[in-house]
Amino acid sequence: MKIRNRVATGAVASVLMLGSAAALTAAAPASAAARPQIKNDLTCTTNSDGRRGTADCTNNTNRTIAFRVTVVCGWWPDQTGPWRTLSPGARDHSEATCDGGTGVGSVGWQEG
Repeated sequence: MKIRNRVATGAVASVLMLGSAAALTAAAPASAAARPQIKNDLTCTTNSDGRRGTADCTNNTNRTIAFRVTVVCGWWPDQTGPWRTLSPGARDHSEATCDGGTGVGSVGWQEG
């Protein structure tokens, strides 16, 4: 008797979990469509020499924006460069170095 109750309880729990997962999956596209599109206010180019990553950015807006480089390092902690503040139309760069590991895996930037 106890084994049948456990099997039945497990089956009910599985059905409930599957039903809630399906409901969450169905709701995801609707919430994604409601979110505003992310727009970068900077035009940036990135570069790497294998150990150092650089982001060179230009501010395309009429307001001041800060940014910094983000560098993914292989087998080493990821690095971020110093924040740079750009006035409207201004251009500057930020750089960070992977001091060890296998070097730069990718280079990006973060607006702040």
